[in-house]
Amino acid sequence: MSYEPPTPPAELPSDIVDTLNGCSPDQLQHVARYAEAVAEHKEREARLDEESDEDEIEERPNDLPDDVPAKATITIKEINDNRYYYWQWREGDTVTSKYKGPVNPDK
Repeated sequence: MSYEPPTPPAELPSDIVDTLNGCSPDQLQHVARYAEAVAEHKEREARLDEESDEDEIEERPNDLPDDVPAKATITIKEINDNRYYYWQWREGDTVTSKYKGPVNPDK
């Protein structure tokens, strides 16, 4: 491991770099987890937007509940170190989720 500080990406604004450089290691760990969660959320939002724009009507999966639209996708959420499947879809500007079940039903 190098003793030199890492070089920030050129795409990162200098005010963010300055803020991060002023954070403690513990705060940086929290920022890293939060940034990862925000990135996943935005990627999911973009994917849902793309899927809602598609004109194709996909075949309805057999395990899809009646109150979940056919355009719903399955996402995984981690809660208290456990992973769960959720149906997720867009209703206007809102992303709606419905519990499907645990990722590992043996736990």
